[in-house]
Amino acid sequence: MEGVLTGLARWPVKSLGGEALGAARLDWRGLGGDRAYALLDQREGRDGRWLTVRQAPGMLAWSAAYPEAPDDRLDPADPPPPTLRGPDGRVWGWDDPGLERALADDLGLAVRRHRDLGGQQDLRASVLVTTEASRLAVAGALGRPLELRRFRTNLHLELDAPPFAEQRWEGGRLQVGEVTLELLTPCARCVIPTRDPDDLSRWPELLRWLHRRNGGLFGVNARVVTAGRVWAGDPVAVTEPLVLADPRPSNDWDVAPRGDLAPQSDRGVP
Repeated sequence: MEGVLTGLARWPVKSLGGEALGAARLDWRGLGGDRAYALLDQREGRDGRWLTVRQAPGMLAWSAAYPEAPDDRLDPADPPPPTLRGPDGRVWGWDDPGLERALADDLGLAVRRHRDLGGQQDLRASVLVTTEASRLAVAGALGRPLELRRFRTNLHLELDAPPFAEQRWEGGRLQVGEVTLELLTPCARCVIPTRDPDDLSRWPELLRWLHRRNGGLFGVNARVVTAGRVWAGDPVAVTEPLVLADPRPSNDWDVAPRGDLAPQSDRGVP
């Protein structure tokens, strides 16, 4: 299957809004700078666990970007502190001493900032891949537009493939420009995509439809095999596995930060 990379995005702070890109660098961590930062829940009994939209929907009203390292200028081994924008339009640096208080006041719970160079994706050191055919199929079935931002994808593809073909890619390969990725499990969806990224309103029928018609799946996880740069508009090619896999969802949802997956040569990076 062949096509083109039509969308490229990273999410500097887990569960906050992110930024669309024209180009990016990928390595064993995933897409450079993606979820390198997170907010940790400081409530009793949850201390140190990632805070997500499921616990604090107001996180969707915040966004993060790397203005000092746009596109592929960001070094995946050392992403700079991101800049956050609050729902009132105020801009904060990650290291601003008043940021945690501003977040706590807006979200209604105490938080702590956390950085992890290994990335803090739900499935560690992974890249989320989605297809335009699947997005259009869901939108058509539900009779309303479907914003890709709901799914927090990294790489969005247009391919000569039918909707939901990606659910049978596990064990295959994805070539995007000079980057090669191993295709992993389909992505199991929780309630987060049901929240509108602009006004926070809920759309529960989206998740009901995905569970009723598609096993709760949308998109596929991948892991970088050959690092490099990609650009929006790059050609893409998918090689399916010799034995097609049964769709099997990832179950790494909303877990505490885990140990480093870096190769030995990268261990010890601050």
